[in-house]
Amino acid sequence: MTFKIAAMPAYNEAHAIAEVIKGCKKYVDKVVVVDDGSTDNTVDIAESLGAYVVRHETNKGYGAALKNCFETARQLGADAMVIIDSDGQHDPSEIPKLLEPLKDGFDLVIGSRFVNGNGKNVPIYRKFGMKVLDIATYIAGGFNVTDSQSGYRAYGRRAIENINLNGTDMSAGSEILIQAKDYKLKFTEVEIHCRYDIENCSSEHPFIHGPKVLFRILKDMEYRRPLYYFTVPGMIMASIGFLMGLNFLQDYYLGGYLRFGPTLLMVMLTIIGTFMVFTGIILHAIARMIVLNEHVRKQ
Repeated sequence: MTFKIAAMPAYNEAHAIAEVIKGCKKYVDKVVVVDDGSTDNTVDIAESLGAYVVRHETNKGYGAALKNCFETARQLGADAMVIIDSDGQHDPSEIPKLLEPLKDGFDLVIGSRFVNGNGKNVPIYRKFGMKVLDIATYIAGGFNVTDSQSGYRAYGRRAIENINLNGTDMSAGSEILIQAKDYKLKFTEVEIHCRYDIENCSSEHPFIHGPKVLFRILKDMEYRRPLYYFTVPGMIMASIGFLMGLNFLQDYYLGGYLRFGPTLLMVMLTIIGTFMVFTGIILHAIARMIVLNEHVRKQ
């Protein structure tokens, strides 16, 4: 028998969490609330409705709450877990839609606001920011989806057992996708809807949230895909330096002279570019070794 849970990070969501919990209970065996240091009565409401509550004494961040969702799912022996926002943006009645592909062998189901031409109600500035983060997530981890920042997802047992978050901020959504790629988890997307007409639906302004997530993704790319981060730019720099050198030699051979400034630039581009190329190759080898060791350790 499949044991299904719905888990939700929560921070001062007393105004909305009751309806979300009630909606989730119709479709899962247990509701888990990870309270991230709320100062209102979020915990009291969740406990009164029979939710399994995990408490943070202080606010640790969305990523830390998500990490606890996975840890709790493992402790409870869950076969399937749906992550849903506790602020009322997501519709709990769509939970069966996310759970269904897990029966067909998928490990991760992403609720997308944009698949099948969906997303007409998403503000333009959010669409633009999300697309930038989608592209960055693909470059960093090779994970191509239409909604990399969706907080409405379903996870099968393989995903629950393997995903272990390190970050504590809102970039956790992208970190999960990058780890899913590392562990070769099978994924798909289903259409979901998201409300933007409710108050207090986000703890961070999107113009602050977006750049922070992008910066974190770029840091992950530095670690996981150093060939893109170091080697490719290094090859471009070294090639420019080499071509400049050939041009200078040709001018010199034809009776010209070497100018100090351009010559110094050529030398710097060649040396720095070559250094970046080899740095990227070495870091790539180290990163692959770390990922392989993590994979072997979890088998």
